Amino acid sequence: MIYAITPMGKPRMTRSDKWKKRPEVLRYRAFCDEVRARGVILPESGSHITFILPMPQSWSKKKRAEMNGKPHKSKPDKDNLEKALLDALFEDDSHVWDSRVTKLWGEVGQVIIREDVLCAPF
Repeated sequence: MIYAITPMGKPRMTRSDKWKKRPEVLRYRAFCDEVRARGVILPESGSHITFILPMPQSWSKKKRAEMNGKPHKSKPDKDNLEKALLDALFEDDSHVWDSRVTKLWGEVGQVIIREDVLCAPF
């Protein structure tokens, strides 16, 4: 499934974030609400999650064409992207035991979830 949601990593949160309105926490909460509203489904095993992160508007057309679909090697980390998605979907995500994560550059933000037949249990 392809979801037109701009991915974001889970921010480091403090106790005061319950009442303070830090911009990154507000963006994270909006991301979680959007994931739930779109009905994103993630199996407990054998999934391949691809996060397409949008390229900055400041990049030239040449650089955008060159980097489209290439690996995203800067922040946010792939584990923070996965953590944000899992925390948005599940109150307790301990039952999810197997998944593969990839992050790529793209024109628009997307979350792509595929069941990966190669990740079958032994």
